[in-house]
Amino acid sequence: MRVRTPWVEALRKKQEEGHDPTRASNIQVTPADRDLTPKKMSDSYHRVVIPLAQDPWLLDSYLNASGHIRLGTIFMDLDALSGVIAYKHTGEDVTTVTAAVDRITIKHPLMEICDLELSGQVTYATGRSSMEISLQVAKAPKEGETVRKEDVLVECAFTMVSLDPGTKKPVQIASLKIDTAEERRLFDLGESNSKEKKRLAKTALLKQTPNDEESDLIHALWLRQLEYHNPNLPIRKPDNVVYMDQTKIHSSQLMQPQYRNRHNFMIFGGFLLKQTFELAFCCAASFSHTRPTFVSLDPSTFENPVPVGSVLYLTATIAYTDSPLMPEDMETSQTNSRFTRVQVRVDSKVRDIEHGQTKPTGQFSYTFLIEKDLKIMPRTYSEFMIWIDAKRRAERVLKSLEGTEAAIREDFHAESKRDRVME
Repeated sequence: MRVRTPWVEALRKKQEEGHDPTRASNIQVTPADRDLTPKKMSDSYHRVVIPLAQDPWLLDSYLNASGHIRLGTIFMDLDALSGVIAYKHTGEDVTTVTAAVDRITIKHPLMEICDLELSGQVTYATGRSSMEISLQVAKAPKEGETVRKEDVLVECAFTMVSLDPGTKKPVQIASLKIDTAEERRLFDLGESNSKEKKRLAKTALLKQTPNDEESDLIHALWLRQLEYHNPNLPIRKPDNVVYMDQTKIHSSQLMQPQYRNRHNFMIFGGFLLKQTFELAFCCAASFSHTRPTFVSLDPSTFENPVPVGSVLYLTATIAYTDSPLMPEDMETSQTNSRFTRVQVRVDSKVRDIEHGQTKPTGQFSYTFLIEKDLKIMPRTYSEFMIWIDAKRRAERVLKSLEGTEAAIREDFHAESKRDRVME
């Protein structure tokens, strides 16, 4: 279970004790003599089967209006599973929260309703406060069999951080003991991911200006935009070029206790993933007037927690399309490109119900594939920075997919004929 205490009991206890358990105190709760002996990866392994093909009422809670399995609901399950795995590694003396989603990638589209197996384990932990948890979603194998490579539907990694329940400060956790070559590969991959995140943080646009090539692109796009509005030139904006500010959609929602985490007074990260994904899907559909196919979620960070009773504001924007990379390409005909990779950026912020305080809660970048040739164009400096940041992400997504998107393209028409069952 994601929560252990009924909301009415948790609320009553909070009122009786007269303090807010979400606020930091000066009292450390985590035992100083806690056992931090290195653990095996297998110690944290956890597997759960969702019997969608066997239980029509359970399936009912996973389906959307078109009869497709809602990916957003699967994302909620993955975050909940990462919490179970994290506590198997850390024990119950700490508070563990989702700090980041390092990537969610579709490996093979789901073409039939079947039982799903969600599994994972801690694959990177050095003894500090954070750990990386690798997860996968696959078609549930028959008893006595293992998951085949072609049956893996989704792969992802979550970064979890352990905090002292009282001070809310990071606490040390057990490191990992590596026993096999495969475990060494997984650990090295986690270490590489950690180093790459630190490198990207140093080169972020908030800390460094665009490089020379990016600056030239910004200038060229700005000049092209001026040409579109110059009455003395014959060139005009093509119909398949859309200005970025025309793609924004928004949502606001009161955070109810039904989506709280196990600590009762904060919304759990999986719910935020579900909400941001579904808004991103709507944004891509509104932009393209087609049904988009999800490709991946780029590494995303949860910046601040979302309290129960607060108001969550989300804004989705088409931040980048995979072509053009050069402005000269903007005049290409729609018939030259059958598919477009669309990156949707979702910015989230939270306000207390009195709207006296606002905090950012995270930024999420989803990539979709659409069967149309559409192009996005920024107009303001802020939009150019969003476009450059998204361009960098898109290039990293391409490197990480390594043939996965080709499989998605191959299945695109098959999905249309047989009505793909996951989105």
